[in-house]
Amino acid sequence: MEKRIIYLDNAATTPMYPEAVETMLPFFTEKFGNPSGQYSLANEGKRAIETARKQIAASIGARPEEIYFTGSGTEADNWAIKMAAHAYRDKGRHIITTKIEHHAVLHTCEALEREGYRVTYLSPDEDGIISPESLLRVLTPDTILVSIMTANNEIGTIEPIEELAKITTERGILFHTDAVQAYGKLPLSVEDGNIAMLSASAHKIGGPKGVGFLYVRRDVRLQSFLHGGAQEKRRRAGTENVPGIVGFAKAAELTFASQEATEARERELRDYFMERVLREIPYARVTGSVKHRLSGHVSFCFQFIEGETVLIMLDSDGICGSSGSACTTGQTEPSHVLTAIGLPEDVAHGALRFTLGRNTTKDDIDFTIDRMKEVIGKIRAMSPYYAKFAARDGRE
Repeated sequence: MEKRIIYLDNAATTPMYPEAVETMLPFFTEKFGNPSGQYSLANEGKRAIETARKQIAASIGARPEEIYFTGSGTEADNWAIKMAAHAYRDKGRHIITTKIEHHAVLHTCEALEREGYRVTYLSPDEDGIISPESLLRVLTPDTILVSIMTANNEIGTIEPIEELAKITTERGILFHTDAVQAYGKLPLSVEDGNIAMLSASAHKIGGPKGVGFLYVRRDVRLQSFLHGGAQEKRRRAGTENVPGIVGFAKAAELTFASQEATEARERELRDYFMERVLREIPYARVTGSVKHRLSGHVSFCFQFIEGETVLIMLDSDGICGSSGSACTTGQTEPSHVLTAIGLPEDVAHGALRFTLGRNTTKDDIDFTIDRMKEVIGKIRAMSPYYAKFAARDGRE
């Protein structure tokens, strides 16, 4: 009998929409022409890219000429931050970001520090929220860029992006947001002009891996990131990934068409998941904001366990979850996000993240929680520390 798979790691990647796959297939076969060519076969790809550009732009209230296709959300983050740093260094060399960003942002900022830029890393509160007041305190006359994610991939917290972006724009400072986790899950609009740059990725919304986009407001100085050919308005060289771009646009179309209904369904399942775990598994706590949280995001820390051990045992039952960002799997150190919100190292090691998707059912959640109770109980039963703590706490 085929093993049952319960996929609860949609923050890492999502299954593709079958319709997106179907849309892509012709561009691998009969419509395979290089869109930079001058013949009709090439023009089919060129037209498909520009149609996709219009669809993506409309999804965030941008103009088509403000959308640049990239190979990933990581590339989009790198391009935005490095582009701004180098293009505006005549105005200053101070950049502000946060301690809970994705490593695509953190490592890019660290690279710029080695070039002589000064970077301030804002601390969140215990829910992972960056306050406007904390941003105001660190702004300086030579601040040229602020980069703060829209929603956190590890703890699901949604940041007050509108307030933060308005603060920077009023002072002539560029604001970039990594919206990789938020795109398709939250209504996003750049029409008010406060967001100068925004990054997103296709495989988080049922599209293909290997394609993303960077929105760049039309008045922002845009330097090339990859040098070579004239693709992407001479700003990103390299033959365009036509099938990927077409698949991205189709996934975005399907995602936004059902966004409100999907968000409501996932929010109900999310709240049920959290309520059951907190009621039935001792010494568990939700990480991130309960109120300001992505609708399909559930994350906990459990004392007296290692999250990785639980995941291995759950995997034997076909349950796919994570202990944090998929980009840091295999690290022995606790998550930089969990330590930034003030969790002790021993608690942070017990992190588990479950992210829901369009195929997640209540039965999936019930089965997962039932197995979690068994697995966590077995692990804790082998811990002398847990036995002593539980006895003192009156649970033994």
